[in-house]
Amino acid sequence: MTRMKRMPLAIRIKRAYDPPEPTDGFRVLIDRLWPRGIRKEDARLDLWAKDIAPSPALRQWYQRDPAKFAEMRNRYRRELEQNRPAVDALLAAVQGDTLTLVYASRDTEHNHANVLREFLEKL
Repeated sequence: MTRMKRMPLAIRIKRAYDPPEPTDGFRVLIDRLWPRGIRKEDARLDLWAKDIAPSPALRQWYQRDPAKFAEMRNRYRRELEQNRPAVDALLAAVQGDTLTLVYASRDTEHNHANVLREFLEKL
């Protein structure tokens, strides 16, 4: 598959519980489950990309354990490589030059949003 060249994309990450801002650009929820306590109209999302989130099996194995993060990163990268249609669909949907990956995890360091941002920035 030939990929079209696109303008450089600024990729940000943000918790679903942080207020949306105009500078967020194109906002995409990257979790399979909807964040608790967030109303859909308050989230101001442009897309909910469930298919790009870690698989249920990976999520259950990881269980937000920071000691497993390095291995989770490796496994999630492999899932993303095998799920290129979802990656390509996400990139094709982005409008503008800023993409904000929205996630629900409390841990701002050890989460799949950081892994996905790294993956997308290397494409």
